[in-house]
Amino acid sequence: MPKKVSEMEEGFVMTTPRSSMQTKTGSWRAFKPVIDYSKCISCAICWSYCPEPAIFLKDGKYTVDYEYCKGCGICAAECPVKAITMVRESD
Repeated sequence: MPKKVSEMEEGFVMTTPRSSMQTKTGSWRAFKPVIDYSKCISCAICWSYCPEPAIFLKDGKYTVDYEYCKGCGICAAECPVKAITMVRESD
């Protein structure tokens, strides 16, 4: 049976959603999300599904912070108007 968090050994680290604010994870990517603002309806679904702090609102538009984006593609998969495309990262 798994231990309860209160019973974990010293040094145990539990990660939380959006915890990569402490660690830049952008170098892990093979693909990056690119937003087509002519299609974007600013619904915030990409922001709400992003597992890291990689999407934020700036000047009224949702923007990707590539220093924290892991390239998971969840934002592109969830975008209802397909305004986000996953593009291969340049070498």
